[in-house]
Amino acid sequence: MDPQRGKATPAAWNAGAAVPMVLARSWWGARTEPRESPAAPRAAQAHAGIGGCAWGSGSQQLHRAQEQWAWAEGLEPLVFPGPPLPWAGFHPAGGARCPWEQTLAPRPAKVPRLGPRVPAASLGRGEAAPGGWKLRAVLEKLKLSRQEVSDNAQVVNRVVDHLLERLQSRESEFKGISKVPLRTGSYYERVKISVPNEFDVMFKLEVPRIELEEYANSGVYYFVKFRINPIGNPLSPFLEGERLSASKVLWKFRDIIKEEIKDIEGTDVIVEKKRGGSPAVTLLIGEREKISVDIILALESTSSWPPSTQEGMPISKWLGPKIRDELRRQPFYLVPKHAKEANGFQEETWRLSFSHIEKQILKDHGKGCCEEGEPKCCRKGCLKLMKYLLEQLKKKFENRKELNKFCSYHVKTAFFHVCTQYYADSQWRPQYLEVRFDDFVTYFLECLRTEQLRHYFVPAFNLFSPDQIDKTSKEFLSKQIEYERNNGFPIFRDF
Repeated sequence: MDPQRGKATPAAWNAGAAVPMVLARSWWGARTEPRESPAAPRAAQAHAGIGGCAWGSGSQQLHRAQEQWAWAEGLEPLVFPGPPLPWAGFHPAGGARCPWEQTLAPRPAKVPRLGPRVPAASLGRGEAAPGGWKLRAVLEKLKLSRQEVSDNAQVVNRVVDHLLERLQSRESEFKGISKVPLRTGSYYERVKISVPNEFDVMFKLEVPRIELEEYANSGVYYFVKFRINPIGNPLSPFLEGERLSASKVLWKFRDIIKEEIKDIEGTDVIVEKKRGGSPAVTLLIGEREKISVDIILALESTSSWPPSTQEGMPISKWLGPKIRDELRRQPFYLVPKHAKEANGFQEETWRLSFSHIEKQILKDHGKGCCEEGEPKCCRKGCLKLMKYLLEQLKKKFENRKELNKFCSYHVKTAFFHVCTQYYADSQWRPQYLEVRFDDFVTYFLECLRTEQLRHYFVPAFNLFSPDQIDKTSKEFLSKQIEYERNNGFPIFRDF
């Protein structure tokens, strides 16, 4: 029977050998305790084997029975995920965690309630736990002002168009820059929060027939060489031996930008002081309320993606293998981002960039949701909430250094991994906002604890490795996030 069309009948219990376990989670309001019959563990073991995890037909029957029972109780059923991620943990006997163990991850012993307890039976089929509405109120306040978005975008577009026109008309090494820039980052991905005051724009420069030399087995940092004699190549002045010097290219690009902004009339534009290791030339536009625009030179290569990306972008179950193949046929980019080396940077390296692919994934984030006439999902809502959580913690502890190295890219990477784990659109229905956000927080905390956050496109590169972020900083952020979750996220209420 279709659980969305009627109540479960006693026959529904024949679908599985045990009464399933359901937990309606809420840090803000009602919390329904697990219900389980003595037969449940035995049934799970029968399907899973010793220390293993059940994914056969018996497990599927158990899941269907759980859903039917949940609808009969007037609850939204928890949707079990696919196979667990590597961090999911293990049984004492040595097998991987089963999906219900992931879903019912350990929670604080005491969960704060900000309102009266709501009996399980009173929650209708289309309703969410009270906490979901709290999170929706936060999202509502994070919406951008349409007028402010329009005004700021016009100012940014005028500056960008001016720079592109000047770069293409003057005699310089960058005359071949594309007329069509790549507009990337949270604003163009439609996940910008609070204020539309930060923009990212990539200026594309095609470089055919290049050869990449991987730096220190990183998978993301490379030395760039030309396969043919570089004489006549406009970038040949930037060679250090056979290698194209990222630092030389960046400094020249920066100098030209500084010259060209002087001719922009009617707009106050300055170039911000260079940040160590940053690939961007950052413009500050405006007199009072500054708009920050990161201009990044990106070398475009139409060759096959590097071998380090072969196992990356695991979206086959999420968006489909066809979409993955199509995305991998797009160009990849190299930006002048320097790799860390001892206490400094290797200034000749370039870093792979997949900003354009990330933007496409976020745009087409499901197989059918959020399209015209289709139901909405809560994916982007979860991402915005996690970005806001990190943003507010960085503001709260701005006088401390522990959070300096964390950025929204860490949150976005973790988000992609969570979407890979919960790949079905049905798992991201609006009423599951609270549950999915909790899963997101749990995953991020586990990444901090294990010091493992794999680059989504280059799995060999760990964004949370000790040489990227020190253990003390990760422990500090973990402690602050745990405090927020255990106390109902007071930082969300302190607008």
